[in-house]
Amino acid sequence: MSIILFVFSATLIIYTLVGYPLILAIAACFWPKPVEKRRLQKSVSIIIPTHNGARFVAGKLESVLALRYPHFLMDILVVSDGSTDETESIVERFASQGVRLLSIPRGGKCMALNAGISHSTNEILVLTDVRQKLAPDSLQALIGCFADPSVGVVSGNLLIRQGASSDEVSTGLYWRYENWIRRNLSSLDSIFGATGPFYAMRRELTVPLPQDILLDDMYLPLACFFRGYRLIVESRAEAFDYPTSREIEFKRKVRTLAGNYQILRAYPALLGPRNRMWFHFMSHKVSRLMLPWIVALLFVSSWFLPTPFRSITLGAQAAFYGVAALDPYIPTIFPLKSLSSVARTFLALLLAAVWGLSVFFRPPRSLWKETTIGAHHP
Repeated sequence: MSIILFVFSATLIIYTLVGYPLILAIAACFWPKPVEKRRLQKSVSIIIPTHNGARFVAGKLESVLALRYPHFLMDILVVSDGSTDETESIVERFASQGVRLLSIPRGGKCMALNAGISHSTNEILVLTDVRQKLAPDSLQALIGCFADPSVGVVSGNLLIRQGASSDEVSTGLYWRYENWIRRNLSSLDSIFGATGPFYAMRRELTVPLPQDILLDDMYLPLACFFRGYRLIVESRAEAFDYPTSREIEFKRKVRTLAGNYQILRAYPALLGPRNRMWFHFMSHKVSRLMLPWIVALLFVSSWFLPTPFRSITLGAQAAFYGVAALDPYIPTIFPLKSLSSVARTFLALLLAAVWGLSVFFRPPRSLWKETTIGAHHP
């Protein structure tokens, strides 16, 4: 029995991290579901929710105003969620260029988005965060995808700038891995949400956001998904973000995985036959939530293996976690760094999945942590 449990758990771990992404890539290559795209000009409401975004808001608005899209079709709305810094005064300087400011009491991002949506009437909503700058042709690329009547939500392509530290470089590599999976899901049919910092959706498909939801960029798009629409990624719609440290990335991952638990409670149909992407959801999302317990099963079952396999498997696991623990102290130029970085990222994923369960025992908003970037980034 111990051998069966060991093989079962090891197979699931390999499948989740390597096997499924490869199967997905092959499926996307041979059975893609094309999206009809053409140059469109639809009325657009660009909603930028922010709390104390003075450091970024001017650069953000400059990038929005530089978009190569007819400005008479654009309504630009910044929703200040109880900002106490200079955010609002900075936004007001852009009023002559058609930028509107909506100031509301502090209520969290979901309440800011609800307020912004209620004050917008255009056909397409573009929801974008304050920190990321947009490429000039990004909006046109998003809107062109709505030529396909089956498309309800279009995600932008978030690119992480080159990191200055080894931590920042590692988090950027992890995001590229995630992005690769998302692009392949999009090719087959749909992703399971949107790229929160930059995505567009048909306004008629919006639903009110609950105040305590952690993943607005899953809650809103999934409402479209269960009405039969596709949720896709448009690689040409580029937005640029700054790299973050492992500590910040870990907090973000905790919030994301905690949000997945919330989403399962809000959309139980994800686990049933109404989910046309059930296999992919189980392989990509649910398996990630189960990873800590599968890894624990691997460790426990290793103790009951016959010799010499017990010593070999336990020694290999100890070496793996030891390398992960040493990663902060291994110089970037050492060849071992590539292995230690992967091991540390994997360990962080496990811990985040466990810590994410705290969403059931504490106020969800307590898991919102401000994303900070290094002072060396503008």
